[in-house]
Amino acid sequence: METLDTPLRRLLPEPGMTTVGELVGELDPAAAAAADRPFVYTNFALTVDGRATIGGRSGPIGSAADTALLVGLRMRADAVMIGAGTLRAEGYGRVIRDPAKRAERESRGLAPDPLVVLVSNRLELAWNADLFTEGFGAVVIFTAADREPPPTATPVEVVRHPGRVDLARMLAELRADHGVRTLLCEGGPTLHGALLAAGLVDELFVTRAPRLAGGAGPGLVAGLEAGVRELELISLCESAGELYARYRSPEAAVGRR
Repeated sequence: METLDTPLRRLLPEPGMTTVGELVGELDPAAAAAADRPFVYTNFALTVDGRATIGGRSGPIGSAADTALLVGLRMRADAVMIGAGTLRAEGYGRVIRDPAKRAERESRGLAPDPLVVLVSNRLELAWNADLFTEGFGAVVIFTAADREPPPTATPVEVVRHPGRVDLARMLAELRADHGVRTLLCEGGPTLHGALLAAGLVDELFVTRAPRLAGGAGPGLVAGLEAGVRELELISLCESAGELYARYRSPEAAVGRR
């Protein structure tokens, strides 16, 4: 069972003990949000050899502490974004399942359920996923397709971009039309790579699990052209051999000025 009280050993910047809740509490994305787009932060768990999935899913990689970190990051977000492949692989349902955590979000002035943002150029989605059938929260889908979605229990809005989803335009529309100040991207690697290529990721949370996956498979990004992109390490924590790194992207900060 994940809990924000899960202890972590802080390695950087100041060694000592902390918790998942305290680590997440250092993040104030709403205060850093610009007027024209949300503050975007991403969260991924990887094996030591850089794999983002085991058996096609990310769930087997991280521990309960990693799951607690994920939930904590969701608690700070106005919206949670995923791609169509991640929805198919992970079988998303209600993003915040614990009623106490939804109440805590409301006490902070947030909606109890984060808006779920889906990016699917072809609108080929797993419509039988709990996300659509449970009827909680709301979903906005950005697509280039003309087809209409089927009826769903969860309210769905479709926003169409001609040709291909324009990620910068999408973020601007989320900020202007939905009041999204803070956006957590949970994958997959192709969406992550596209956001990074466009300079639209402000911070990255990367968990490195003490295991090897071997074989072929996706990593942290896919489709990102070769080239050095500098990151600033903000903090590094450890628990049972699992490393939790938080990075800032100076490139995104320059683009927001």
